[in-house]
Amino acid sequence: MIRRFRKSDAENVSNLIKTTMKISNSKDYPSEVIKQLIEQQTPEHVMERASWTHFYVVEENETIVGCGAIGPYWDKEDESSLFTIFVSPDYQGQGVGRKIIETLEKDEYFLRAKRVEIPASITATPFYLKMGYTYKNGVAEPDNQYLIRLEKYVSI
Repeated sequence: MIRRFRKSDAENVSNLIKTTMKISNSKDYPSEVIKQLIEQQTPEHVMERASWTHFYVVEENETIVGCGAIGPYWDKEDESSLFTIFVSPDYQGQGVGRKIIETLEKDEYFLRAKRVEIPASITATPFYLKMGYTYKNGVAEPDNQYLIRLEKYVSI
């Protein structure tokens, strides 16, 4: 089941993100980078992100196994961005990520946009490419934030 984020989800979402980074992303990033990224993923950080995005969680048996958010791209009305998309390592490859993307692409922030950007991890980039996103400005290398910028142009 996919639903909108509730304040009471913050700690569980924070733990999901930390676990996923530690297990799934560690193969693509140095350990000191993973440690730094994990330290940022507090419940308060999740709450702050949820305060200005439409944040969704995926539950199975009352356990949060995935999350994702969409919001405005730098306060623009015609551009949006996807954020904080994580799927528990135990559920990767089972369609949860696809369900999150499909939900985000039905959200009003997506539907009003001409362009949607994803600041993607190295780990998640192949998945987003399969979902129809492309390298922004043709740049396939991570930036100084260790992210690969992807985008999709939307037909309005």
